[in-house]
Amino acid sequence: MNRIRTLAFGLLGLALAGCSSVDTATRNAPAQTITSGTAKPAHQISYDVQTIRVTVPESLSVSEANLYLPKADIVWREDPAGNRHEQVKAIFEAAMLKGVGNMPRGAVPVMLDIQVTRFHALSQKARYTVGGVHDMEFLIVLRNPETGAALNAPHAVTADLKAFGGRAALDAEARGETQKVRITEHLAKVIEIELTSPEGYQAGKHGILGFLNSI
Repeated sequence: MNRIRTLAFGLLGLALAGCSSVDTATRNAPAQTITSGTAKPAHQISYDVQTIRVTVPESLSVSEANLYLPKADIVWREDPAGNRHEQVKAIFEAAMLKGVGNMPRGAVPVMLDIQVTRFHALSQKARYTVGGVHDMEFLIVLRNPETGAALNAPHAVTADLKAFGGRAALDAEARGETQKVRITEHLAKVIEIELTSPEGYQAGKHGILGFLNSI
């Protein structure tokens, strides 16, 4: 894996050389760790999401290094320095509430249980030069809102989003399209599709920068 990462960074260096660019969010419910991701929810069922629970495990590593690709599970710089786990949790809670709010009310009441496994946005260096990919991954389980019993096996969702860099990033900020705004809107759409489409959300391809973020 180190040889792959070294080769990939070499390719990135060549590229750089050519560049001059619901109802509630439950915060206090006991966390239930999701340990794997396999089966998708049953999309033929229409859901009434009554409760949302988001967890961001403390075991996820955080980097504040101003490198093109800091090696960590969580890389987030748009909020002031602080508890990055809590900041990521707040972003996911807002996004899930928005996405669920866009869904038609279904027949089966559920708790939406989300466990973040990766939230790798851009460092300052990447943000204001080459851009990259917001690499976001999470596990989803639907539960009985009264008993907490799982209604499906954990399912892993990859929700990567192309990240602006250089002039495009500055122009986006001037329009009010901050990283947080774009990520929140994207995650909201991801969860809406995941819970309403028969195929679930299908992640796109983001080339070498997406690959580098994932290793």
